[in-house]
Amino acid sequence: MAQYIKQEMPDMRGDGETKAHYRMKTIRNIGMEEFIKIMTRHGGMTQGTAIAVLTQASETLAELIGMGYTVSIDGIGTFKATVGLKRFKEMDSMEGEEPKRNAQSLCVDGVNIKADKQLVKQVSMKCKLERSHVSRLRKSPYTREQRVALALNFIDENGFMRLKDYVQLTGLSRTSACRELKELRSDRTSGIDTDGRGTNKVYVRRSATSELNNSTF
Repeated sequence: MAQYIKQEMPDMRGDGETKAHYRMKTIRNIGMEEFIKIMTRHGGMTQGTAIAVLTQASETLAELIGMGYTVSIDGIGTFKATVGLKRFKEMDSMEGEEPKRNAQSLCVDGVNIKADKQLVKQVSMKCKLERSHVSRLRKSPYTREQRVALALNFIDENGFMRLKDYVQLTGLSRTSACRELKELRSDRTSGIDTDGRGTNKVYVRRSATSELNNSTF
């Protein structure tokens, strides 16, 4: 029996009315080895044959999609490559004097899969849903200005602030806190800067030296 979750949506229009959407609750991930065992459990195909077929299908898909084709497999879906910039490359504007990108700046950054209608129908037929729980957004009781003040006070008292500290201070979710801190880091008037990288990154009070360094780039 599959379960669904009623998820609260952000108030994008700012009218105080929140919407809800529904999503399937994931039990766990099934890897290829387990998938093949399930697929071949009725003896119609050996596991070795199944591995060979899936491997060949993956290699053929990669070759055809890489050549610019979309590939449709009945009962599964249609596959198409997406193109994006390589790491550390900046996006071009449609108009402007900056150098235009060439092929060396671009790469395949994903493969879109549009499920076949028959697959969706089959999943729906085999699925019996029951309610799991309601997931509500974590909202901060403070305004953005108050959250900044809390952060700066914490930094002044402790020397630095971590992401988890900001979550505890403001009541925001980890995702919302991370997004807001990124915005504050980009806002030179916020008084908040970063030090370190990756898991060692912390938030500190913006200094005159960091302002000078930022202005040189």
